Amino acid sequence: QQHSLQDILEMSTFGALADKISFPAEEEKTLAYWTEIDAFKTSLKLSENKPEYTFYDGPPFATGLPHYGHILAGTIKDTVTRFAHQTGHHVSRRFGWDCHGLPVEYEIDQKLKITGRQMVLDMGVANYNAECRGIVTRYTAEWEKTVNRLGRWIDFKNDYKTMDPEFMESVWWVFDTMFKKGLVYRGYKVMPYSTYCGTPLSNFEAGLNYKDVNDPAAVVSFPLESDPNVSLLAWTTTPWTLPSNLALCVNEKFEYVKIIDKTRGNRVFILLEKRLGQIFPEVNKPNCTDEIRATLYEVVERMTGDKLVGLKYTPLFNYFVATCPQAFRVVSDSYVTEEGGTGIVHQAPAFGEDDYRVCLKNDIVAKGEDLPCPVDANGLFTAEVPEFVGRGVKEADNDICALLKNNGRLVLKEQYAHSYPFCWRSETPLIYKAVPSWFVSVEKIKPQLLANNSLTYWVPAFVQEKRFHNWLADAKDWAISRNRFWGTPIPLWISDDLEEIVTIGSVEELYQLSGVRVTDLHKEHVDHITIPSKQGKGLLKRVDEVFDCWFESGSMPYAQMHYPFENKERFTNGFPADFIAEGLDQTRGWFYTLMVISTCLFDKPAFKNLIVNGLVLAADGKKMSKRLKNYPAPEIVVNECGADALRLYLINSPVVRADVLKFQQEGVVEVVRGVLLPWFNTFRFFTQCVDRWESISGTKFVPNVEVSKGSTNDVDVWILAATVGLVEFVHQEMKAYRLYTVVPRLVDFIDQLTKWYIRLNRFRIKGESSQEEALVGLNVLYEVLATMSQIMAPFTPFFTEYLYQHLRKLHPNYGSTDPAVPVDSFGRSDSVHYLMLPVPDESRLNARAVARFNTLQQAVTLARIARERRHIRNNLPLRSVTVVAANQEDVEALQYLHTYFVSEINALDVQLSTEWEKMCLLKVQPNWKDLGKRLGKQMKDVAKAVNELTTAQIVDFMNTGEITICG
Repeated sequence: QQHSLQDILEMSTFGALADKISFPAEEEKTLAYWTEIDAFKTSLKLSENKPEYTFYDGPPFATGLPHYGHILAGTIKDTVTRFAHQTGHHVSRRFGWDCHGLPVEYEIDQKLKITGRQMVLDMGVANYNAECRGIVTRYTAEWEKTVNRLGRWIDFKNDYKTMDPEFMESVWWVFDTMFKKGLVYRGYKVMPYSTYCGTPLSNFEAGLNYKDVNDPAAVVSFPLESDPNVSLLAWTTTPWTLPSNLALCVNEKFEYVKIIDKTRGNRVFILLEKRLGQIFPEVNKPNCTDEIRATLYEVVERMTGDKLVGLKYTPLFNYFVATCPQAFRVVSDSYVTEEGGTGIVHQAPAFGEDDYRVCLKNDIVAKGEDLPCPVDANGLFTAEVPEFVGRGVKEADNDICALLKNNGRLVLKEQYAHSYPFCWRSETPLIYKAVPSWFVSVEKIKPQLLANNSLTYWVPAFVQEKRFHNWLADAKDWAISRNRFWGTPIPLWISDDLEEIVTIGSVEELYQLSGVRVTDLHKEHVDHITIPSKQGKGLLKRVDEVFDCWFESGSMPYAQMHYPFENKERFTNGFPADFIAEGLDQTRGWFYTLMVISTCLFDKPAFKNLIVNGLVLAADGKKMSKRLKNYPAPEIVVNECGADALRLYLINSPVVRADVLKFQQEGVVEVVRGVLLPWFNTFRFFTQCVDRWESISGTKFVPNVEVSKGSTNDVDVWILAATVGLVEFVHQEMKAYRLYTVVPRLVDFIDQLTKWYIRLNRFRIKGESSQEEALVGLNVLYEVLATMSQIMAPFTPFFTEYLYQHLRKLHPNYGSTDPAVPVDSFGRSDSVHYLMLPVPDESRLNARAVARFNTLQQAVTLARIARERRHIRNNLPLRSVTVVAANQEDVEALQYLHTYFVSEINALDVQLSTEWEKMCLLKVQPNWKDLGKRLGKQMKDVAKAVNELTTAQIVDFMNTGEITICG
């Protein structure tokens, strides 16, 4: 029957589908469609009575734009939560914002040219915090636009912010609970300290920005009180700490020497014998002889370090002689090494973590008492050091050395190259400084932390077992207070003598104790509030500090729900979270704070499952830099290639195994070229064949799964079995959170579908054998494409929606209003993302059919390689091809699929054999790099024996997996 073109177009389901597709343009249409049907909200409504799957989204700062690290983590989160939704769960997804802390204050300090704490106090904390509040949401619109454009479904309208009063109140409750459990204390701790920001930093923050620098290093003499002609020599790379020296530290087990220094006027010094090269560089040269040494120094006495302990020496300065009567003597500790300096370490307990520990242990300073610390919050010397008052400590290094030289105490000054921490925001050098801080007693709960870590499941596992475990095992008490302004105030009210402390856990409790009701908990709203003492100590005042913003983000499981003031049952039922995901750097950040706080509160981990992603670097392997412009902007990549391509590129890379990805736009282009376009072309071929079949038959094509199930065509049987196997694999691996196995398998399946199934079946599906066979082929291809539209939906949400919206038109449920047809069933559902993922029908698994085609594909590929090596054109028939198979099963597979094999390799005759030992040359190639470390001198003999292995021996090795050589 003949039909006009107009008749065909009116009759056909798809009409004239475009030959080409612009993925970015189609994605924009899909976004508009999702907005029109309120897709995300509708999906939540459809799932509201299903089991809850809890997901925590780590809050980013909104003071910067999203980068590829955020996009990667967001894609992983979106993929997993979509899968959870489409496997029968209700998944609430709330976006959150980290609003407080240094990142925000730094922006305001730059804007207002604030250089110190006093300037903030002068302008008023309320005004300063108002400025901070004004910028925290600066980029939220850009974030929402970027996140939505990438296809991520998450709730921005119901987001949480760490500056919200409800969130802050829950943070108060968290702290109050920990304090009442005895897990919080006040103490001094030497910490990385930003003189620019006027606040201590966490060790995590301090580790963010190390730089290689040259600093002045000095060797200084300390005359003994008992013999002023003999001096101890100490080396330091921080001359500015010398005015605060209170002790010298040796290692009691090391060998020290008393020498006469012939190069410095026969002065007598004591130092570590192994470190003589520190003051006599000639000693370090390989040609230094005893004669040369004799011209430099003379050893007059040797002693072990324990003989020096207790000796008193003359201080460099007299600033703290009166206030520190136990100071200025030699002590011992094993942290002193032979690797650097003079083997005698100068101790300034206010400016060194080990210094403080050693001086505390030796009663030079006492716990809780004020330390000699002549440096103010801005890193300037105080009046306690009159020669340098008002000077920045690092700036004073050279002048201090000059003063010591004038006093005859400087023995040597040099430049020392080393790696030094800088403030990650202000790019100024950090110092180490003792500050009064509030601490969480992490060391007290270390066994529970390690036990709770073992209850969690990480992908990849090595990050949990090695990196995170080791971090927990070596965890120190966590300083949670910051001497800043824009943050959640620490809810402690304290008496002037520090003896009476009241901790507040809620707004209501503050009202009950103070009579003041507040609706905002920032400093300017609570600092003026006082609480009457119950011990007759007058009025208690709030401590000045605010929380470290990591404490707030670590409290988000509770604070985002305003727990325990609201949502108690919902929180309890959903805790710990089923899933979180962030970058590798969060092992010392958010993952850590989540674990510490949840362990303190409930002795549980805060999460069950975790995916850790690696770093995304520029193509040159360097950190992505706006200044260097060494990477393409995300919006450019999405506008040119589409979000699906970017998503697939990122999650089909080593970065989902916590490895590094060197980002290349060409890689995203290759995803379009090698995955999405072939997939689209397969779909387009299907629509053309449907239209052709409909025009010839004069009837609509209505897919029928029973038709595809009943197919006996070998290629149909294979692709359907492979499809069911794929569904089974995706369910199995996604439940184990192994995206790194799932995505390659999905991409490979698309390759199998487009390059093998379509090519082997093209003429049949087009109806060139018979309309009956075409109908069977169309049903099979429809089932595969429909399954792919669902199983790929969490990974490529845009193209699967495009595919589904076309495929649903063929389904009997399309347009149905029958109450018996569920609104989230295939065909009737308005979005592929409302559908549950197909479950594997085990009765349709056919391992034998899949194995046969694997063998076919391997044999065809080898035949093509052989052609290519011999430069034989594909259209030139081969007279004969011999296939050497590893086993009889492979022979039977090629015999069964003989017609396909002969056609694919274009051969006139095919010979099959399993006697590959006779026809193949086998060679063993050991990994000599690894074996060399184990074999040592035996390497030569083993190499000779390996080269002499016979084919029979190698075959036996391949079958058994072991072989004995040289022994």
